[in-house]
Amino acid sequence: MPRRVYRSMSRMRDNPRMRNLFSEIPGDLPDEFFETLVDHDGVRVERIVSRGHATPAGQWYDQERHEWVLLLAGAARLVFADGREVTLAPGDWLEIPARQRHRVAWTDPQQDTVWLAVHYR
Repeated sequence: MPRRVYRSMSRMRDNPRMRNLFSEIPGDLPDEFFETLVDHDGVRVERIVSRGHATPAGQWYDQERHEWVLLLAGAARLVFADGREVTLAPGDWLEIPARQRHRVAWTDPQQDTVWLAVHYR
């Protein structure tokens, strides 16, 4: 499994905080950047930022939860264990059922690829 760099936002019930999904992106991204935006009642929402990152060869994501992913900016290509490939452009979304092995084959090295991922049971 690829190394993930996480930052988690604390939940603020009494003082909601507005943020922008395109702000506060680290300038230096040696690894993909994962930020948990919401984690509540079995649903986790993440912002993922890739800049030329890909899942290492031979490694697969094999998740216990379903994942709905939306590409907000950049470009990416996912590959599934069954050989299917999906190329994503801004606005494209995809539902990945739990246990469906997949990997990130490519993300654009010239720009930030920003994803919004929702993990649920």
